[in-house]
Amino acid sequence: MVLWVLRAVFMAIAFGAGISIVTQDTENSQGLFTGVTLIVSAAGIVSFDILIRKKPIDVISCSYFGIVVGLFLTYIVGVAIDPILTFSKVEDVEHTRGMLNLLLAIPLCYICTSFLLQTRHDFRFIIPYVEFKKEVKGNRPFILDTSVIIDGRIADLVGTNIIDGQLIMPKFILAELQNIADSSDKMRRTRGRRGLDILKQLQSNPDVDLLIDERETEAMRGQPVDSKLVILAKDLNGKVVTGDYNLNKIATIQEVQVINLNDILNSLRPVFLPGEEFKVKIVKEGEGESQGVGYLDDGTMIVIEGGRQHLQELASVSVTSVLQTSAGRMIFANYEGAV
Repeated sequence: MVLWVLRAVFMAIAFGAGISIVTQDTENSQGLFTGVTLIVSAAGIVSFDILIRKKPIDVISCSYFGIVVGLFLTYIVGVAIDPILTFSKVEDVEHTRGMLNLLLAIPLCYICTSFLLQTRHDFRFIIPYVEFKKEVKGNRPFILDTSVIIDGRIADLVGTNIIDGQLIMPKFILAELQNIADSSDKMRRTRGRRGLDILKQLQSNPDVDLLIDERETEAMRGQPVDSKLVILAKDLNGKVVTGDYNLNKIATIQEVQVINLNDILNSLRPVFLPGEEFKVKIVKEGEGESQGVGYLDDGTMIVIEGGRQHLQELASVSVTSVLQTSAGRMIFANYEGAV
């Protein structure tokens, strides 16, 4: 409502100024042209403001400072060449000076604005390079990758308030997620749509601070998605949240802190020590000649030596060893008897 009032006041002032110029200079067509141009320009500015709803503050600030710097450089150059015009034999010095300033201002403003827009993510806290960004909760932001969104467990984990920080969803990850959701392969399409549903769930949660980051620096261009994530994490001094084993290794090599979702969930699973006994249903044959396979409620695979002959039985087994990796956990056990 306040914005519409501001637009109305601006249009009223522009219209009044235009009419005033026209009425004060009725004998000269230049006054009519100036007044009409002022009113039309004001209407164009308001229309542009209404049509372009999303205006990133960094783009606006870079455009503003680019124009200011361009005009300042135009003034400096104009002062430098003014003595040359003064002592030259040009008939209309004022007209020539105005034309030169115009010819200088247009390219200089364009070059300065273009340079600032292309480098706005490379400079911080250097006036006029002021980076505007939301204040984050916690010390460092958490940058999400495609696998952790499709997995879906991040929504449950965030709901426990364990992650008390801003979640960053890079725009290139969102684009990859949309491509997966539009895939011709049914399985990939289902996974992509599930990821978009999880993202919507995170956005609708009032306790979750989720930001769609649209930046793509010069260093990111032409790089694969995993490399872009690592570069963004370095740029934001953030942590990469992933379930991808390869991304975990790449980020660790480049000294970027990684939160592996599988490691978190594995650490919360019950601990089984060698010699400990528990009950499990043997559901299928294993790779070994006498092995059977069962699963715990959390999905942990149990490889049971001597279980091949007891399929579909609820058996008592004894733990021999536990294999723990970032990809998951596997328990090896011996068959002790039917329950």
